[in-house]
Amino acid sequence: MTDTDREKRMRNLVELVADPVRRYLSRRTDAATADDVIGDTLLVCWRRLDEVPDDALPWAIVVARQCLSNAQRAERRRNRLVGRIIAIDPPPAAAHENPAASIVGGTPEATRVTTALAGLRRSDAEILRLWAWDELTSPRIAVVLGISNNAAAIRLHRAKARLKQELLKSGNPTGHVPDDGGSNDARR
Repeated sequence: MTDTDREKRMRNLVELVADPVRRYLSRRTDAATADDVIGDTLLVCWRRLDEVPDDALPWAIVVARQCLSNAQRAERRRNRLVGRIIAIDPPPAAAHENPAASIVGGTPEATRVTTALAGLRRSDAEILRLWAWDELTSPRIAVVLGISNNAAAIRLHRAKARLKQELLKSGNPTGHVPDDGGSNDARR
């Protein structure tokens, strides 16, 4: 493959995967980290361009997951270091912001779904995010998670059922209106 062919293939790959991978990352981390990780992901894509399969999006999401995991490990190391420094030389008292409050925004339904997702096992929440947020089908989820198509379909089905149970615990399921006992007032 000539340099021109590689560049053309990379441009096509970036056009295909950059926005979906950016959305994937933006739902899992802050904007600055997402920007760094998308850059790392595209660098891996360039370096391993000959290994990229025809259906490149799941492969790129796997790479992005791994790059994000690396970035999160590095952030935890930095936080531990900062913690040790603060223990030795504490800063003046400052107000601490709750980072979860800034992530959970929008409608009450979105908050309920986010809370319900937090109540699930990590693997269930991840497969639901891949399906709902990243709009991946079971076969593509299988590639991202490194499992068979059948296992992905079964896990997705079970995760949906568990999410439904979590939503039922918190009151009315999202999108459902409680039964008012058969009153016809609403239909007039």
